[in-house]
Amino acid sequence: MDDILDCLVVGGGPAGLTAAIYLARFHLDIRVIDDGNSRAGWIPRTRNHAGYPDGINGKELLALMRTQAQKYGARIETARVTRIDRDDDGLFTVEWGSGRQRTKTVLLATGVTNRRPRMDSDLHDEALANGQIRYCPICDGFEVTDKKIGIIGSGSHGVAEAIFLRSYTCDVTLIAPDKALEVSAEDRQRLDKAGVTMIDGPAEGVAVSGDCITVETASGSRTFDSVYPSLGSDMHTQLGVMLGCTLAEDGCFCCDDHQRTSVEGVYAAGDVVHGLDQISHAMGEGGVAATTIRNDIAAKSPILREPPMPETELQDAEAGN
Repeated sequence: MDDILDCLVVGGGPAGLTAAIYLARFHLDIRVIDDGNSRAGWIPRTRNHAGYPDGINGKELLALMRTQAQKYGARIETARVTRIDRDDDGLFTVEWGSGRQRTKTVLLATGVTNRRPRMDSDLHDEALANGQIRYCPICDGFEVTDKKIGIIGSGSHGVAEAIFLRSYTCDVTLIAPDKALEVSAEDRQRLDKAGVTMIDGPAEGVAVSGDCITVETASGSRTFDSVYPSLGSDMHTQLGVMLGCTLAEDGCFCCDDHQRTSVEGVYAAGDVVHGLDQISHAMGEGGVAATTIRNDIAAKSPILREPPMPETELQDAEAGN
């Protein structure tokens, strides 16, 4: 608690780790606290990420980013931050597990979690790894070109996803997660015109057999190549709400063009901010947030590099003399 960080980053996904790389290379004293549940880690292979022509596994990408951040001095700890308080002097106290740290600024890169369909957890993870369960049409719509696709969803979000995926394949079915599809007359016309099949629920069970995935509905079982659960997401904004940060209508953080939240000294980046939920977008926001943090700190007190320590003094310091 005697040391005051320049920035503490909450979250070790693409946004948080990109920010950590930038902040460490700005010669700032930073720390990353990550609970190890980044949504990017779910990705079997992302093929939208520039620079990887054959794609890259999500966990592998995160591991490389962690290594890169640590190479430049970022300290990364696996834990869940449980509380952040703003002190009377404008600094922040962050608590996690057995840790506690004061910091000048906080970057919230806490992400979101997709809501899963009703199915066994191990079976879900197996289907996800095989591409039979998919969550991001923007990321992997290309991979389902001309395949048979099911979407478990309803309302305007489910309709939008069905229409979007219809541009990749002519065989798209929208299934209500509960009972009747909650679709307006106008949206029903759009779905009809696009040739999307509509089925009332509930989608009571999901099973995997070979290369296919089957959804059980009130009208019988339906088999697909891939199923997209369009059930919404849970935003991890609790820490920001604790500090008084303003949220958008969709529950994400409202930020200015430089990733500042409504609370001075608190910044946000990645999927937890209103915008496009993509790795490239999250990384961009991480870079913007880190640069803003550096410049905001410097505006209060210039960041001036000290001359290198003479070699003899450095040796004495390392020896503890």
